[in-house]
Amino acid sequence: MVIKVFVATSSGSIAIRKKQQEVVGFLEANKIDFKELDIAGDEDNRKWMRENVPGEKKPQNGIPLPPQIFNEEQYCGDFDSFFSAKEENIIYSFLGLAPPPGSKGTEEAGESGENEAPKEDKEDEGNPAEPQEEKAGEKEKKEGEKEEKKEERRLRPSCLISSVFPEKPSHEATPQLSSHKPDSTHAVA
Repeated sequence: MVIKVFVATSSGSIAIRKKQQEVVGFLEANKIDFKELDIAGDEDNRKWMRENVPGEKKPQNGIPLPPQIFNEEQYCGDFDSFFSAKEENIIYSFLGLAPPPGSKGTEEAGESGENEAPKEDKEDEGNPAEPQEEKAGEKEKKEGEKEEKKEERRLRPSCLISSVFPEKPSHEATPQLSSHKPDSTHAVA
């Protein structure tokens, strides 16, 4: 299966060019096989893309803007949905691909659309060697550590301020200036 990315190589929009570059760069960096199809220079590509983007995914004017992503004939999405999938670390399921072996996405493939809680339950069921009580204890420990870090962050600003401006007893806070003024008529040798 080949991912098809429809782009406009001669787009005058900087925003569109940046989005296209981000999609193509990501696919190249992750060694995902894809084909870049130009809609600016090839009327057939433009017509195919416009006809195959689902109606509910088309903008108000009915003309979808590049980049548009397909897996063969199957529509994957536009840049916004690509970006969301990338941020949620579900890019392989978004593209309709099996994640590479050993990658983080292997456990998540096919589970897009589910929330995080069921994933944890499935992981717990899949490892009978480790008792559930230990898992619960580890979870509580992690939550406790998170709370400690939050408390640290909450207190940190006042700690930093007090280390820069240490508090002194009020009688030491301002140095006492002497009332003696040097006489300007005396020469200093």
